[in-house]
Amino acid sequence: MNIELKNFFDIPATDSKDELIEIISGNENVKIERIISQGHKSPEGFWYDQDTAEFVLLLSGSAVLKFEDGSILEMKKGDFITIPAHLKHRVEETSTVEKTLWLAVHFKNK
Repeated sequence: MNIELKNFFDIPATDSKDELIEIISGNENVKIERIISQGHKSPEGFWYDQDTAEFVLLLSGSAVLKFEDGSILEMKKGDFITIPAHLKHRVEETSTVEKTLWLAVHFKNK
C-alpha cells in the first residue's frame, strides 16, 4: 500500500514570513488546499476573481473577507462559506495572535 498518512494540523517549521498555500489533493475538477496565514492579507487593490467556486472552512484563527460590493464577512474557527465563481473578494486580515488555518476546496460548478 502506497498511502502516506499526514496530519492537517502539523504546521511545518519555517522562517518564511510568507503565507503557506499547499495543494494537498485534487484533479482537473477539484483542488484541495491547506492555507496557513498569520497577519496576512491580500495586497492593496487586489481582488480574487476565480474561475471556480471555492468552499472555505476556517479550522483555527480568524479572518475578515471583503467582497466587491463592500460587504464584510468576519470568520472565526469552525465557520465555512462557499464563494461562487467570479465573485470578487479579498482577505482584509487574518489573526496576528494565532495561525489561521484554512481548508479551501476549489471546484467547477456545472
